[in-house]
Order: sequence, then structure tokens, then C-alpha cells
Amino acid sequence: MPVEFLGIAATNDGSETTARSGAAFDKDYTLRLARAHEEHGWDRVLFAYGSGSPDPAPAAAYVAARLDRLQLLLAHRPNVSYPTYAAKTFATLDQISEGRLAVHFITGGNDHEQGREGDTLTKDERYARTREYIRIVKKIWTTREPFDHEGEHYRFHDFVSDVFPVRQPRPDVSFGGSSPAAYAAGGAEADVYCLWGEPLEKTAQQIDAVRAAARAAGRTDAPRIQVAFRPIIAPTEELAWEKAHRTLGAIRRRREAAPARHPRGGVTQTSAPQNTGSQRLIAIAEAGERYDRALWTPTAAATGGAGNSNALVGTPETVAEALLDYYDLGVDILSARGYDLLDDAVDFGRYVIPLVREEVAKRDAARAAAHPLPESHRSAAAVRA
Repeated sequence: MPVEFLGIAATNDGSETTARSGAAFDKDYTLRLARAHEEHGWDRVLFAYGSGSPDPAPAAAYVAARLDRLQLLLAHRPNVSYPTYAAKTFATLDQISEGRLAVHFITGGNDHEQGREGDTLTKDERYARTREYIRIVKKIWTTREPFDHEGEHYRFHDFVSDVFPVRQPRPDVSFGGSSPAAYAAGGAEADVYCLWGEPLEKTAQQIDAVRAAARAAGRTDAPRIQVAFRPIIAPTEELAWEKAHRTLGAIRRRREAAPARHPRGGVTQTSAPQNTGSQRLIAIAEAGERYDRALWTPTAAATGGAGNSNALVGTPETVAEALLDYYDLGVDILSARGYDLLDDAVDFGRYVIPLVREEVAKRDAARAAAHPLPESHRSAAAVRA
């Protein structure tokens, strides 16, 4: 299966290493960054969500109206709107983008961050709410007749939308998390399950857990798997590691200088993360700095396990081979984000993506040659083509 690449649709040029140079929503930079992804081989970009950050939905609409090919992944927290409203918003955005939308549902792993917008549910209650929310949104996208809903978290009567997605039967739904509750919810409802970059062995264990949860939910298929990294590349290994250590120093300096009351993801410099995914990243970093071919954990440790923070360090060839190791595990969506958002997106698109795509095509061709389709399947495929 062809591999896909997911980048970031940031609304300003700030990162863990550099303070932003302008407003939180810099529309010129937002479009420039998205265009760089479209022009350098990326498939999709993520419009992330934060309690005080610019609203990702209108930012995505702004980009969708100005670019023709780039696909959009919109992050959304169920606590911020009713599912009937959200489903219409997503369908409208899919119309604007002509079918290029997918939605990433965030349950929320930090009580303080959730509480900033009035969400007081416990973590387990949030997972139950998200599961119900996703089911409602899916039904609204695909139902042309009014229906009632009486659930644990939502109740409404005689609702039907008058706007439907272009993408049929509906846009993809993605979901992430590393706890048993997350596996259960995402295994049941997600088209794509998102993981943060961990060592190969631990990633394989998580993939098995997601697939087991899908089977337990009665599914005959399983979510596609996405894994996220922070690539640090340079023309030689020596230069790549020098760059990695400069990056780590910049992260530490910025974290020391940043006000603790405005952290990313609701985790201060002194607090321990509440979500299982971040706890796993910290434990992995404490156990070792380097894993497998190119995985490097000090960047995750320096941020307190804040989200996608484990790096892949090396030449484009080394990083491409490392990504292919994950592809061989069953990962077919590779999420990557550098620390200089624009320049790193261009470099990764120029020097890493083509290497991975070329090798994936070879693997797929070899697999097809080893297991050719029966004649009846080939005939059917020719008709569809």
C-alpha cells in the first residue's frame, strides 16, 4: 500500500526552539507553510488544537480555498461543541476542500488543559464521551432522514443535516492515545490510529493492542496506523548529530525562558504529565537515549514528553531507512515535523520523502510478484481501472 506523509499546518513560525515572530495567527505564514508541504511531496497537514490557540477550522478553510491538492487533517476536541454543530462544520469544510478533509478527535489527556475550556469530566468519562461523539458525527454525515439520539452525554430529537461531505461515504476519522481506554475507543471507531514515535518493539506492541481492540469491538478490519516523529537531518551523520545537539540546547533554553503558566499541552516545567502517551515517552527516555536505527529521545525528555517529541537523527538515507522500519511493522502514515517548520518541511520533502516512496514501491512490487492476484481478481481490477 502506498505510504502517506503528514506534516504540520502551523499558524505561526514558533516552535520548541524559537519564539514566534508575529501574531498567533499569521495568515501569510500559514499559507506559505501549507504551500511548501503541497509543493514538496507531502500528502496532508494537521491543523492542531490548543485551548488558547487560533481555531483550526477556519484556518483549514483558509488553506483549502487557496490550495488544490493538499489534504487536511483537522484536530477537534468534543468538549468545545455539540456533535450536531461539529458535523455540519466538518461537512462544510469538506465541501470547501472538495473532499480533502479528515478529522482527528482529541479526547484530552490533561485535566488542567481541558478545564481551561470548562471540561470537568474525568479521563475515562472523556473517552466515553468521545466515542459517543464520533458515532453521532458519522451518523449525521451519512443519514438523510431525521433521527433522535438519547445517549449518556448527548440528547437531541428530529435532527438531519442539509450539508454533507463530498468524500464518500464520509471523511476519515483519526484518533490517538496509549491507554487501554484509548485503544478501546479508537479500535472501535477510528479509520486511522495515531501513535507517537517509540522504539520499534514498543510500537509493534501498540499496533497489536489497537488491532486487538478492533477485533474486540466486532470489526473485521482494523485502523490504519500513523506514527509521528521529529526528524533532524543533515548531509552527513556527523552534521546531523551536531544539529541534534544544537536543537536540544535550543529546546532547553527556550523551556527555561518560557513562562511556566503558558505551557504546551497543559504541562508545566515541574509537573508530571497525566496522559499515558507522555508518560511512556518519559520512561523510554529514562531507559536510554538511542534506539534502533535513528530514534533519539532527549528531545522528548527536554519537553517533558510533550506530544510528538522523539527525534529521528541522521542523513536523509538513514532517516528514510528508519521510517521504512516502521512501514515494515504495518505503519503506512508517517507524520513528521521539524523544529524550523518551513525549512525542515522543504528539506524533508526534497530529501527523505522520495527515498521512502521509492523503496515502498519496490516492496509493494516485490510483494505483488510473490503473491499475484488470481485471474478473476486481475480482470475485476482492470474493469475498475
